[in-house]
Amino acid sequence: MTVIPPEVPLDDEEFVTRAQAGDREAYEFLVARHTASAYRTAVLLGAGSDAEDVIQEAFVKAYRKLSRYRGESSFRSWLLAIVANETRNLHRSRDRRHGLVLRAARWVSSASEVAEDDAVGGVLAGERRAALVRALRSLPAKDREVIVCRYFLDLSEEETVTMLGWPRGTVKSRTSRALVKLRGLLATEKASRHG
Repeated sequence: MTVIPPEVPLDDEEFVTRAQAGDREAYEFLVARHTASAYRTAVLLGAGSDAEDVIQEAFVKAYRKLSRYRGESSFRSWLLAIVANETRNLHRSRDRRHGLVLRAARWVSSASEVAEDDAVGGVLAGERRAALVRALRSLPAKDREVIVCRYFLDLSEEETVTMLGWPRGTVKSRTSRALVKLRGLLATEKASRHG
């Protein structure tokens, strides 16, 4: 076992190289480092209660494919692409694509606390969140995916390209169009509520 001094932080690439050379502890470190992000990705993309199974399968597949990883993208985005594919496989096998935003909304509701102190502020924040969920649910699946990647998972454009397997131009244009659609849906919802 190699002892690493704590004052020398290692990046993913060094652990990937060690794991590719057969160092299981290095891969275990990568798993530990990226489990939360992988889990959040699976949940936001609709795995729901199956998220743990999805990420377990993704980590197994990533380990098997590790020799093919060339470092052209970050290990994180490469791994999240595998998580996204596993989540899509889950959707295909169950035909549950329509549940994506509902599960994401549950995560958002449980993961974020309302910052305002008073009850009125909490009610208003809940209404805004509910309106956002309804609007997201109305978007086509690919628009939802790009919004989830860019704004719920806070992935960079490059990481979104890797995760979704789309060309950069497609990510840019779909993000722009999806945001316009989302704003329009939210404006319509607001107008109907106050009209």
